[in-house]
Amino acid sequence: MTALPQGSAPGSTADESAEAEVVPETAQAPAEEPGSPEGAGPGGEGGARAAAEDGEPADAAAGEEAGTTDAAAGEEAGPADPVAGEAAGPTAEAGGSEAGAAEAEHEAQPDTTDTTDAQATEATEAAQVSEAAAELAAQRELRARIAARKAEKEAPIPAGTKLSGTAADLLAAVRAVESGEKSGAAFFAGPPPAPRKPASGPAQETAPARPRAPEPAQAPATSAEALDAVRGVLRRGGAPEALAAQVTGALGEQAAERLDADPWQLLAVPGVRPEQADGFARALLGAECRPDDERRAAALVGWILEQAAVRGHTALAADDVRKALAGRSVPDPDEAVQQAIAEGVVLVFQDGLAEEPDSTENAENTGSAENTADAADIDGAEEAAEPAEPVEVLLGLDRYALAEESLADGLARLLNSPVGNDGSVWPEGSELARAVAGSGLVAHTGGEAARAESAAVVTAAAAAGLRAAGAAHTLDGQRRLAELTGPLAAFTLAGLLSGEGPGRDADGTLALDVLVVQDAGQVDVETAAILVESLADGCRLVLSGDPGVLGPAGAGQVFQDVLAARVCPVVASRLPDPGPVGELVSGIGIGELNQVEAPGKEVVIVPVRDAGEAVHRSVQLLADSIPRAFGIPVEQAQVITVGHGGSAGTRALNAALKQRLNPGPGRFGGFDPGDRAAYAKDLGRTVVGTVVEADAEGLRLDCAGTPVLVPKERVESALRHGWALTAHQAIGMRWPAVVAVLPGDAAQGLNRAWVYTAFGRAERHLSVVHGVDQALPRAVAEILPAPRTTRLTPLLHGLVKPAEQ
Repeated sequence: MTALPQGSAPGSTADESAEAEVVPETAQAPAEEPGSPEGAGPGGEGGARAAAEDGEPADAAAGEEAGTTDAAAGEEAGPADPVAGEAAGPTAEAGGSEAGAAEAEHEAQPDTTDTTDAQATEATEAAQVSEAAAELAAQRELRARIAARKAEKEAPIPAGTKLSGTAADLLAAVRAVESGEKSGAAFFAGPPPAPRKPASGPAQETAPARPRAPEPAQAPATSAEALDAVRGVLRRGGAPEALAAQVTGALGEQAAERLDADPWQLLAVPGVRPEQADGFARALLGAECRPDDERRAAALVGWILEQAAVRGHTALAADDVRKALAGRSVPDPDEAVQQAIAEGVVLVFQDGLAEEPDSTENAENTGSAENTADAADIDGAEEAAEPAEPVEVLLGLDRYALAEESLADGLARLLNSPVGNDGSVWPEGSELARAVAGSGLVAHTGGEAARAESAAVVTAAAAAGLRAAGAAHTLDGQRRLAELTGPLAAFTLAGLLSGEGPGRDADGTLALDVLVVQDAGQVDVETAAILVESLADGCRLVLSGDPGVLGPAGAGQVFQDVLAARVCPVVASRLPDPGPVGELVSGIGIGELNQVEAPGKEVVIVPVRDAGEAVHRSVQLLADSIPRAFGIPVEQAQVITVGHGGSAGTRALNAALKQRLNPGPGRFGGFDPGDRAAYAKDLGRTVVGTVVEADAEGLRLDCAGTPVLVPKERVESALRHGWALTAHQAIGMRWPAVVAVLPGDAAQGLNRAWVYTAFGRAERHLSVVHGVDQALPRAVAEILPAPRTTRLTPLLHGLVKPAEQ
């Protein structure tokens, strides 16, 4: 595919490699050279789009794409049957590194001096007064601009202006209700619904029928004229015309005009990098293309925050954004940030301000997406008092800011809504059941064995006549949940929100009195906000998950933030995961890689010297040793490795496994009937199945008895062979046997959460193809995942007092 134009920042005299964006305490990969193939354009391996399609955060995906390289070879291979060897367990060793603390941004107060000298000249005083007046005038002007933008945003938007049709009418109606101009009942044809009453039977028998909700929104159809116009602009800018559909999907019908007016809006297309947008702008603007162009700065600020969101952050420290802008050759990063704030590209937050006397107004402004910009600019303009403690100023996109604020409000609503505390409904002796009986929100932590405890809540509530259901992250999680609750009370979270399972009450909320969400650690902030908004007052929500696994693929860390806020009951399971594998994984969770007794060879360590041997051993284990020694068929065993690229990544392993297990020409887009395939159906949710056939609609998979269609336009981008997966793809699934591959250079991609997640996918047997030496115990003992910057915890603290634990 033709690559997008590469180059240095506009106006520079020589090509420069782009510096990596600064994300708090996140190790960055080396910067790509402008002409490197990896950054050649959307669809290049390692890009943010590919990471999203695989359902993995970009930082993890980048590490995985780096893959592993072959070490020096030349030594003889080990024993023919690795499983026949003795079980072993590596020991922990001190080492590693600590992540540095993020810098806190603050405005320094100006120094003041005593003016007791009666002989000071009038000229000096006049200069001081002039300087202060100019500073105050500049601050007043900035406040006026912010106030004007707020007034413009708060004004009703009539149909036919910025929005059109139904969207504009709906927004105008919402504004009218919010302002008190009209009553909400005025927009409904019938009387308000009667209060909802609990059903008299289990959810699966009494849930009202409801039409299936629409599928996730697709990009609106684009006219041929609009596509042709965009192709023309792309052609003039030297960009591939194949991007036309993606550009119109991101920028709308007026994409051609918008690109002509602002070429850097090309950064809105997933996978496009700043150096490519710079080359595109240079081709369109010529000598007018400058590195200090306000349009470039605004687009870069938005792009930096979008990339941070892919890494899991919902906001970034302002200092980090400035550093990233400086790395992109922006001459005045501070001015660029201020301009982006004034134009509404980003929002400003000062969450977690230290309490001060008479600071009620500031406390009300804290955490509000609309008001924090005023607090950030007005603070310090009145008088030069004692220097305040440094305050971390955060910048974020309105998309994630609104989602976090909506989620915080919804969780507070559930906590503050009265719930019936009838002890007869819940089985006695269960700590989790008692907590659910008395609170609208409960957090439940534990490993695989703890899933039975949260499933028991669903069963008990349904038996008592309440409408109860459970939701899991994946189809495999739904299957395991259904084994405990019955098939009619178990769903995937995506299915529940798209209309599967229980219906809706008259007010549009889910027809549920109790909802248990397993794999809660994989729920991103936007999904959580939609879920909580779908729950009625008085509904009990149980967030159950394992805090030790890798975080969600989307932005936010909802489960971790709720645990940290301590605003609701938190119940920690005391059920240990069974067997030697469970004992090993439990130790990893607390930073200990212990040697475990494995009399039945439940845990086997297979040392290797290089990536080539790692691939050979992995194929041997999956295809021969494990089926022969344990009676576990190939279909029930899974290979898990650190990355997609490299000599022992998923691509190399899947190629070798296909050659051994199902050789063929790959006549259906590289796939043959009988191939195991991994389909990234949604962000962070991978479906594993077997290829059945292909037709005009796409490729058809059999996923443990559930038919799944991969649309033909998504086969190339969202489907991979699935004998080998990454740990991020494997989250939410388990297999009787797992082969964890850790070759050579994989050491750089290891941390405690990765090891915990990969090893924890095994139920009965775990083989570790081990080539990282002491890097494994060091990763378990000392290397934690990079923290995510989020705002949910302080938002909850502003709404709900911490619960007594």
